[in-house]
Amino acid sequence: MANGRSFPLLLSFLLACLAGATAKLNRSSFPEGFIFGTSSSAYQYEGGRNIDGKGPSIWDTFTHLHPEKIVDRSNGDVAIDSYHFYKEDVKTMKKMGMDAYRFSIAWTRILPNGSLSGGINKEGVKYYNNLIDELISHGVKPFVTLFHWDSPQSLEDKYGGFLSQNIIVDFEDYAEVCFKEFGDRVKHWITFNEPWSFCVAGYASGFLAPGRCSPYESGQCRVGDSSREPYIGAHHQLLAHAAAVKTYKLKYQGHQKGKIGISIVSTWFVPYSKSKSDDDTAKRALDFMYGWFMDPLVFGDYPHSMRAYVGDRLPKFTKEQSKIVKGSFDFIGLNYYTANYAQNIPFSNKVNLTYNTDARANLTGMQCWESKAKKALRGSSRRAKARRLYTGGGDEEGVGSGGAFGGDEAEVKGMGGRRRRTEEGSRGYGEERGVDVDAKERGED
Repeated sequence: MANGRSFPLLLSFLLACLAGATAKLNRSSFPEGFIFGTSSSAYQYEGGRNIDGKGPSIWDTFTHLHPEKIVDRSNGDVAIDSYHFYKEDVKTMKKMGMDAYRFSIAWTRILPNGSLSGGINKEGVKYYNNLIDELISHGVKPFVTLFHWDSPQSLEDKYGGFLSQNIIVDFEDYAEVCFKEFGDRVKHWITFNEPWSFCVAGYASGFLAPGRCSPYESGQCRVGDSSREPYIGAHHQLLAHAAAVKTYKLKYQGHQKGKIGISIVSTWFVPYSKSKSDDDTAKRALDFMYGWFMDPLVFGDYPHSMRAYVGDRLPKFTKEQSKIVKGSFDFIGLNYYTANYAQNIPFSNKVNLTYNTDARANLTGMQCWESKAKKALRGSSRRAKARRLYTGGGDEEGVGSGGAFGGDEAEVKGMGGRRRRTEEGSRGYGEERGVDVDAKERGED
């Protein structure tokens, strides 16, 4: 990862895709109380890889063992060194007029070997206390993400990380340490950032840590099962999320007065043609990305289409698990980047099964920063309002981030550059259904 000092600017999705309208867009365009901020992830931002007691994460291992999977062969050993320059960063936020900063805590900076048995790293706790205090002293609200893809390498070695249900307890313990140490000042907690991205890129396609996939999915993967592991990892993330939320609500929320939720990601899918099969495919593609996580959070189970198409490869919730997962949020963060067309394809992959073909959808389209995107984005906005917003189980607030990867991307496009992509907040969704949307952030990939 590049060592040069830089800072992600707050940019509106419309500034990137609708350049002609930029002169008309300013803070007054948004409701009173709308929160503007920036965001980062620990591995991409902090640096300080192995100092002051921090343990290794799967991203440390991934980038050092497989530098060829990063286009510029960079890593996060130093990144932009916010570990040492956080005060400078906070001053920049204040100067830019930001209201909030969403950052992730490095699990192994708090618990070096991933579990309480290895002890709590006091230096790590001190760093985040200092960062939080610095933010508050400058009038910047801290929004804290507990997991942004950098799980402890020790737990990966011990029991396979998120492929084992053992991680549920370890994550709950880690989360509770954070609630105890920082919850008196942190009022917005995000358990997981984009679990879809972590599971698909890490366990189906293999181009993000931990870099697992079936041999037929990618010749670069040494081990993995693209037909089962993405679903297992997602299942355990949902259960770990619910466990952490339960602990927070039972033991901390009453006196700390904070909120807790999760941040998910979704593309919007538009039927490729007017045929019923393509219309059904667009809905199914949404199920396999958005509904995969949103349905359990709101209804307590996976979408019917996933049950039908994945079969016994899709884990099942017990009645008790379903009860705990359902409604386990005070807010939902929705990271939305662009839209794609969805076209039905006949089922032919009977041997080399993978999540990437389970939805039986050919996904095509232009990304928002490419030409002809305006039409696709206008269409996706209207359709998004008309369909598929969940309103049960809790209040919904948009806590977004910038970044994501293209569906066909085979490599990470230069972590050093950390592409400054933009995202559209969920304002349109919320206005259509009477749901408050009160935050917009720019930041990490």
